Amino acid sequence: MLAARAVRASPDDPLSALEVADAPAAEAPAGWVRVDVEVAALNRHDLWSLRGVGLPADRLPMVLGCDATGTLEDGSAVVVHAVVSGDDVRGDETLDPRRTLLSELHPGTLAEHVWVPRRNVLPRPAGWSPERAASLGTAWLTAYRMLFTQARAVPGQTVLVQGAAGGVSNALVALGAAAGLRVWVAGRSPERLEKARAWGAAATFAAGERLPGRVDAVFETVGKATWKHSVQSLTPGGCIVVAGATTGGDAPAMLENVFFKQLRVLGSTMGTREEFERLLQFCDTAGLAPEVDSVHALADAREAFARLESGEAVGKVLVRV
Repeated sequence: MLAARAVRASPDDPLSALEVADAPAAEAPAGWVRVDVEVAALNRHDLWSLRGVGLPADRLPMVLGCDATGTLEDGSAVVVHAVVSGDDVRGDETLDPRRTLLSELHPGTLAEHVWVPRRNVLPRPAGWSPERAASLGTAWLTAYRMLFTQARAVPGQTVLVQGAAGGVSNALVALGAAAGLRVWVAGRSPERLEKARAWGAAATFAAGERLPGRVDAVFETVGKATWKHSVQSLTPGGCIVVAGATTGGDAPAMLENVFFKQLRVLGSTMGTREEFERLLQFCDTAGLAPEVDSVHALADAREAFARLESGEAVGKVLVRV
């Protein structure tokens, strides 16, 4: 089958570790189902995998990709949930210490077909295009959990999204605005901030700019560069939800602010199958669809990876099989 695989680790030149070619078909684990992939989505996770982060040499070559939509053997259209947990896990599978994402231990979605546990397929909402369905996995599920599970955000609250670039920021703004939150966004790029306003942001600010008021929650994927601003922007009793640290994780703790203002600092990673199901229902009801930057054929997956790595993509980079 045709697949996009990481064949080695290259920290400084990740695209050099990418191979797009015919590859042996993966064997079917017991109880798993085959999804014939129609459209898959790229994520930063795929670039980190090519750099060797979370993908040791003994697992190479590895088919990349976490997100996809496609069909089962009976023809039913499904969306793939990327979090693979132990068979005996009950409840929140993201807390399973053995949990992985597709393309970390098991072959991923950037191929003609992928095998997944039966519980990892959800019905594709009626009338949805494959492009819309494939775009809602990793980034939008991460944002959904940050907003509604970890921060417990409710209509009428004011929240701050740090960073105006990337799929998680897009999702935080769109989901938050649709849920009745007043969403503020801080970022470095005027063009990206303009995009955030188009997605539903009530106001945008330059990175580090003093805000006109305190916020109930801050959503962090930037890390060290924005941490001080995040802590100082919170109202007493507010929370910071952290799902990444692209500028580094060694920010000062600012413990005096944390205890004096009784702040909560919460980590967040991906989401559960139940949260993914609610996300699909929410987007279907609210008419939400992720912005798509570009769509590439699987045979041209290298171009898709180059687009993602460039940092110029606005919206999801998709691969059609």
